[in-house]
Amino acid sequence: MTRDKYTVKFTMPVLSDSTGIRLATPEIVADYVATRLETRVIADLGCGIGIQAIFFAKHCRKVYAVEIDPERLAYARKNARIYGTSKIEFIEGDALSDDVIRELSDVDVIFSDPARSFEARERRLEDLSPSPLEVIEKYQEITGEMAFHLPPMIDPARVFFDCEREYLSLNGEVNRFTVYLGGLKRCERSAVILPARARLESTSAEREEIPVVGVPRTFIFEPDPSVVRAELLPELFRHLPEDAALFRCEPRYTLITSERRSPNPFLKASYQVVLTTEFDCDKIRHALEECGAKSAVLRFRIDPEEYWRMRTRLERGLTGDKTIHLFKCGRRALLTTKL
Repeated sequence: MTRDKYTVKFTMPVLSDSTGIRLATPEIVADYVATRLETRVIADLGCGIGIQAIFFAKHCRKVYAVEIDPERLAYARKNARIYGTSKIEFIEGDALSDDVIRELSDVDVIFSDPARSFEARERRLEDLSPSPLEVIEKYQEITGEMAFHLPPMIDPARVFFDCEREYLSLNGEVNRFTVYLGGLKRCERSAVILPARARLESTSAEREEIPVVGVPRTFIFEPDPSVVRAELLPELFRHLPEDAALFRCEPRYTLITSERRSPNPFLKASYQVVLTTEFDCDKIRHALEECGAKSAVLRFRIDPEEYWRMRTRLERGLTGDKTIHLFKCGRRALLTTKL
């Protein structure tokens, strides 16, 4: 069993080098993608150590797994045996070569999670390998149904072709940005939450203006980052209490506030406001003592070194038993408990 940051990444003893393990798709994500792309014959271009191809084999009749790196392909073959699947045809070669394209003439769906440089300052489609633009061009006569995992931080404006843009989060962190072409497209934008498998889609309905307030109400919520990245806040608000409003306590930090709790899979975290005070360390310490705090988690942007200096200063001498989550709202400090 291999653990990722927050969850079990693999339940089987996967074979790989350290880079392959780092880049490989977690099982729970691979299974979701395989379910979404379920078809007769699918090709995984640039299969790496094979995890996504293995899960395609659970949902499709036949899988082609193409990989240009012989070492990675060897790991993929071994991992397929570990997972007990025999429905994968492994192909060593360049996915953009004529020879490989001829071998894939019977595919229904093309999938690719292209390799990318970790050092690149700016993410571009042209720098991915194989480039989705070249895949679309070379495979369009075989099938128009394609899906690509792209770097989550890529500028959406660079994805200029017609597609559905899906941001997927795993345990509250954006894990994948996938685009779906052709008949795989269901809407313009979507957000998927795992492990809940909740899905939010853009609609053609006219967007209502979202109310914005400067003073927090009893509860504040962090929307899941996949919803924010997919620009689906208007769709989310249709599932929240009527008094819900945006509460912008910091630039680029989106919070929602309401007088009512809202159990909703598209909210990453929920907090109840306990006290507010002036943003001054001595006054915050006094408020923390009043709240019965033991520790204070800082929920605002701050330099990592300064974070621990400030937190140590705030927590010195606290004797309570509560964890207080501290937000900075201009010149005010917002003390909350996480629900």
